[in-house]
Amino acid sequence: MAESNAGRPQGLFRTTHWSVVLAASDLNSPDAHQALTRLCQTYWYPLYCCVRRHGRSPEDSQDLTQAFFAKLLARNQIALGDRERGRFRTFLLHSFENFLHNEHARATRQKRGGGREFISWDPQSAEEQYARDPFPEMSPQRIFERRWASTLLSETLGRVRREFHSNSREELFDLLEPHLWGDDTGTPYAQIAAQLNMTVVAIRVTMHRLQARYRDLLREEIAQTIGPDEDVDSELRYLRRILTT
Repeated sequence: MAESNAGRPQGLFRTTHWSVVLAASDLNSPDAHQALTRLCQTYWYPLYCCVRRHGRSPEDSQDLTQAFFAKLLARNQIALGDRERGRFRTFLLHSFENFLHNEHARATRQKRGGGREFISWDPQSAEEQYARDPFPEMSPQRIFERRWASTLLSETLGRVRREFHSNSREELFDLLEPHLWGDDTGTPYAQIAAQLNMTVVAIRVTMHRLQARYRDLLREEIAQTIGPDEDVDSELRYLRRILTT
């Protein structure tokens, strides 16, 4: 269950998905630009894939993604986001689809973001990543959801990695990460233990804790993207289906 915002100070920047939306919608908050920047950096690629799948060129797709985020802030449309209404991914996709439907050719010829560039990325790298997508038959909505799910996994993995890094155990994390996905090519536990002067039992215990921590943080990430009356397990099952079908 997503945690309540009741009793929290207004304007406090918290790096959660719905709270980022709420912070970005407060134009008087000094955290608004920071919040929108995080929002853009996290979700630009799923939206980029969506507009590319609509048949737009790489250049137009980059322009439209930038312009979408710019419009959300410039017109305060992001204030329309309401956690009570449900999933953040649904709000974002519907908003983007409406934007694409109403976008005119004149706007797409303007400087990215309508003259305000909120995020920087390597267009060539983005297009190369998109070209490697193994599901060219997916609809724009489906590819958005798949990339959304991948982004959540990546965000969660990044949090775990930072925790290990803060404890000076980044080498151990790098060696254990393949085992998190059941990768048979990962370094055997015995070899990791010898390399890091640990016992195999200690490696197995650490791996067990890593898996548990990853699951907990993934559930937390999901809880931050859904409404208070929605079920984390249901959303988790849906995201798993997206990634496996």
